[in-house]
Amino acid sequence: MPMILSRRAVIAALGAVLFSAVSMSASISIARAAEPSAVVIKNFMFMPMSLTVKAGSTVTWKNLDGEPHTVVNDSGLFRSGALDQNDTYQFKFDKPGTYKIFCGIHPNMKATITVE
Repeated sequence: MPMILSRRAVIAALGAVLFSAVSMSASISIARAAEPSAVVIKNFMFMPMSLTVKAGSTVTWKNLDGEPHTVVNDSGLFRSGALDQNDTYQFKFDKPGTYKIFCGIHPNMKATITVE
């Protein structure tokens, strides 16, 4: 025998599903916030091109391109070696400021790290 639900029961069920989805999304966002800051190098771009982190944060760059790339700070504070595909480079930003980044091999690849 088919089950017929009242309009009120359907709305209550949909509300419960929506509440679960919102709660799960909030949990995922909190978990992501706890992860170290990451920049992906893909399609000859730094993604994101602009990142804001707290002082003391470590940023990790990962090259997903089949071509090597470097991570260079324009003021000479740091410079990675050539990163092959799937290689990573990390730098800990201790002091607040704006740090301009580029690839030493492909200087048109640019990004900015803002440290608060």
